[in-house]
Amino acid sequence: MHSPRLAPELLEMADAILQRNSLPDRLRELAIVRVGRVYQAPYEVHHHENIGRLVGLGQTAIGAAATGSAEGLSDEEASVLRCTDRLLARHTLSDAERAEALEFLTVGQLSDLVITVGFYQLVSNFLNTFGVTTEGETSPY
Repeated sequence: MHSPRLAPELLEMADAILQRNSLPDRLRELAIVRVGRVYQAPYEVHHHENIGRLVGLGQTAIGAAATGSAEGLSDEEASVLRCTDRLLARHTLSDAERAEALEFLTVGQLSDLVITVGFYQLVSNFLNTFGVTTEGETSPY
């Protein structure tokens, strides 16, 4: 990483989001893959689709993360997908959107979703800026 003073803390935050997140793993990965898709961050998408599969994220949900369509998702997955898109587009949830999310998530889980989406926006910006690629590809940096 090109930032030796900040990188250790950034990696520590990534670990916290992956290891101590109160969201069910598959919902966390659904949100992360959606951020990667919206930001067109292939490294992020590649790795988190694989992690998602390992934690039970189905192909329908992975497809939904690519398209933004909630068709075929559980109500809980659809709510997380909608919240993720609204956070990406408007950087907040309306009172009604927050109330909808709280039908499926606890306040703590919704807080962790907001943190996860924001963190992976930062990660995707970094990956895209420095042309980070998947394994076997060459980065220009």
